[in-house]
Amino acid sequence: MNRRYISTLALAFATSVIAFAAQAAEVKNIVIVHGALADGSGWRKATDILERRGFNVTIVQEPITSLADDVAATKRVLDLQDGPTLLVGHSYGGMVITEAGNSTNVAGLVYVAAFQPDKGESLLDLASSKPASGMNIRETKDGKYLYLDPAGFAADFAADLPKDEVAFLAKSQVFASKEAFSAKVGEPAWRTKKSWSIVATDDHSINPELEREMAKRAGSAVTEIKASHAVFASQPEKVADVIAAAAAASSK
Repeated sequence: MNRRYISTLALAFATSVIAFAAQAAEVKNIVIVHGALADGSGWRKATDILERRGFNVTIVQEPITSLADDVAATKRVLDLQDGPTLLVGHSYGGMVITEAGNSTNVAGLVYVAAFQPDKGESLLDLASSKPASGMNIRETKDGKYLYLDPAGFAADFAADLPKDEVAFLAKSQVFASKEAFSAKVGEPAWRTKKSWSIVATDDHSINPELEREMAKRAGSAVTEIKASHAVFASQPEKVADVIAAAAAASSK
């Protein structure tokens, strides 16, 4: 066996070991993309639970001015992560992670009571296919943005939260541009990456049956939780359990 052959064999072995190590890298980074008509503060309880379990959690405070802007904001946060990352999206955040999830350091996707679009679909396309029971969305005076009427916030978004928490969520909501809701998604990351979906069975903002159908189409592992659209806030332990399990499965 000559030296050149031995060197070539050693290089090939080293390369395969490195590749295996990269694939088997443990997923400890969690990036969360909040939904429209809310902001990232509602994720505090779930974040604290995950961090106590040893995860590094970052929440994207996207502007919801356009889908492109929100994908860019998410990618900026993904660029800061050291190692593979699990990307989590709630509601409209599902639209965002479907595109941003194509980033090379994203190991998996978790949809939390979220839209899970296919290529060429918009949030409006999906929402109108199976309307939800909530009816309290209003336009701003300029007609360019949408918000959830604080008087109807509990019924539509967070019926299973205490009144003071609902009031805070209503006050801190990020208005959503109509442009963001009408934008069509490109190639979905769930076609090439593992995905999980949480269906909130008492959701009045997204029809739970639509959540089930989107998850089935994407081949996502599904967990159903009896909760409102704000399942991340009302059932933070159960949501954290799904995210932690997805991180472990993405590490394999």
